[in-house]
Amino acid sequence: MDFLADCRTRLAFDLVSNTWNPVVLWALRHGPRRHGELRTRIGGISAKVLTEAVRRLERDGLVSRVDGRYALTALGESFLGPIEAFGRWADEHGDEVVNAQNA
Repeated sequence: MDFLADCRTRLAFDLVSNTWNPVVLWALRHGPRRHGELRTRIGGISAKVLTEAVRRLERDGLVSRVDGRYALTALGESFLGPIEAFGRWADEHGDEVVNAQNA
């Protein structure tokens, strides 16, 4: 399979290549949150970067904003499985990566 610029697989890779996209989606997995609640829940993210992330996720159809709260759309919820799989992989192999980087 070729990963052409306009292929669907590249589109999915683009969604996870931004550090904050999966983090914001994961932070919304238990329900809608206001901007400040998201910042507190995530930690280490500036208000500006969080705003950029949720706007990007809104544009991509994964997050919606209703009454000042951000929530996952059905499409966003469908992306939680791949995010969880990445997390499991990182938990299982993260030390190996760090060891390779230090070698």
